[in-house]
Amino acid sequence: MLSMAHGRQTIHIELCAGKRMIMKNIMSLLQEELSAAFEKAGYEKKYAKVTLSNRPDLCQYQCNGALAAAKQYHKAPIQIANEVVDSLSQSDTFQEIVAQMPGFINMTVSDAFLADFMNKMNEDELFGCDKAEQPETIVIDYGGANVAKPLHVGHLRSAVIGESIKRTARYLGHKVIGDVHLGDWGLQIGLIITELKHRQPELVYFDESYEGEYPAEPPFTMADLEEIYPYASGYSKEHEDYKEEAQTATAELQAGRKGYLALWQHIINVSVADLRKIYTRLNVDFDLWKKESDAQPYIPQMVQDMKDGGYAHIDQGALVVDVQEETDTKEIPPCMILKSNGATLYNTTDLATIVERRKLFDPSRIIYVVDKRQSLYFEQVFRCARKTKIIGEDVDLIFVGFGTMNGKDGKPFKTRDGGVLRLEQLLGDVEEQVRNKMADRDMPEDVLKDAAAKIGLAAIKYGDLSNQASKDYVFDVERFTSFEGNTGPYILYTIVRTKSLMAKLQANDIRVAEDAKILPAQNKTVTDVMLALSKWSDTVSAAYQEQAPHKICQFVYELCDEYNKFYHENKILANENVAERDSWIALSRLVGKVLEQAIDLLGLEAPDRM
Repeated sequence: MLSMAHGRQTIHIELCAGKRMIMKNIMSLLQEELSAAFEKAGYEKKYAKVTLSNRPDLCQYQCNGALAAAKQYHKAPIQIANEVVDSLSQSDTFQEIVAQMPGFINMTVSDAFLADFMNKMNEDELFGCDKAEQPETIVIDYGGANVAKPLHVGHLRSAVIGESIKRTARYLGHKVIGDVHLGDWGLQIGLIITELKHRQPELVYFDESYEGEYPAEPPFTMADLEEIYPYASGYSKEHEDYKEEAQTATAELQAGRKGYLALWQHIINVSVADLRKIYTRLNVDFDLWKKESDAQPYIPQMVQDMKDGGYAHIDQGALVVDVQEETDTKEIPPCMILKSNGATLYNTTDLATIVERRKLFDPSRIIYVVDKRQSLYFEQVFRCARKTKIIGEDVDLIFVGFGTMNGKDGKPFKTRDGGVLRLEQLLGDVEEQVRNKMADRDMPEDVLKDAAAKIGLAAIKYGDLSNQASKDYVFDVERFTSFEGNTGPYILYTIVRTKSLMAKLQANDIRVAEDAKILPAQNKTVTDVMLALSKWSDTVSAAYQEQAPHKICQFVYELCDEYNKFYHENKILANENVAERDSWIALSRLVGKVLEQAIDLLGLEAPDRM
């Protein structure tokens, strides 16, 4: 352990595995100092909790511990607060620390302390975030797309929220496995096979006596599948005999009929190629392209174990596991494992997938990013997995339920004619709108195209991620594509501003060392930028622990706002005080680096020009 003296404040820096320094965040440092002060005054240090001030006009940080301690020590809160403050009156950490009625401790840190913290951030590869000492293995299930169907706007939230959760956990050093988990084993496949048989009965896939190799090329395109499935689905709802035929085809596929398995593989190959294209455009990347069908081999043994363990029983012909608990205030239906005809359900497949993930990865967390309307379903599945010993108590099963993306009418987002909007079309429409807003920009076509793509994606993803996941939100294209306010384009514009500043250094032959130090703040705008930056580690930690990407968005917007105020109110390059100028440039560099890291956690990229 190394110690660096800062007046009477000591900042501890620990070496981890001989590679990087671990910084303590500001509130941890303040809490340590207050803990010592509480103990010195004769009070338990547990009362020394430090929080951000809810009155930033009065102070930066506060401690309300004296109010809680008053009851235990039978003293007035203000008396306790004054005693603690008195013991800290000589600390160089604080510019001001005062006791305020009825017992608040209000703190404003010194400029030197804050500058020192900025320099430590600048030197650290994670800008002060704590890398996991014991990395967890985490599986995140966040795709949920179905084969044979195009991605539509309803798939957006799962993809972008899950991607950000994955990136954040990985940034902190955890081993994270992102799984798209495709729906490929249900009735939709049987419907496609049935319709193909009606349209092209001569195909060898339908000849049960055929013994040769099946064609390498599929007998359909993705465009064909996009037309076939909706037609077959609609037709089956009006014709019971057709529906029964599709159900039979599904059963034969699942029983291993060779021709149907070959068609199924074609459907997967064509669909996955299309899905990869759209997910790549979204800047969403999966480690695994697992499917429902991959879990099927685990089902027989799993079901047998449930029976042998006495967990499952027959109810009206179906095999079920009771998951109701005595403490429940509402009914939780049993988890059905097998239908009365022996057929499996989504429950069965999802439970078998947990078995598979446990065997393959031995995760400590499995996170599901799914529509919040599925909360009861996942409650059943999670309870069943625990009760039947599929998973132990040492594994966290986490449901991240998200709200709906709505139009201005408050209803789920639709096309103008009331249809479901394809995700590819949404991306194209927003990108075109951004291009129109940038029509007056003087830049080469290839640069404009790249910028419009990145800005358009930021408009969509930031517009989504800036909302708390569980909340419904209104998708407002005009607002989301604005270059002002809490929007993706505004965030990227700020990052480009920092890039432009660095480019001007070179253009004006101004040389500032990469390791130039950030000096104590010379005015309030500089202080406010530093305070915004100092929240980075706490933000990332909270975003990870709570699976809450919107917290990163809050951080990003605040930092951009404070930096732009600083930029407008200070003539950075024209500053004749060279030391001050270089400090501002170093601070701007740090802002740019942290912002780029932050948007990377959101799955965004900034262009070089806007």
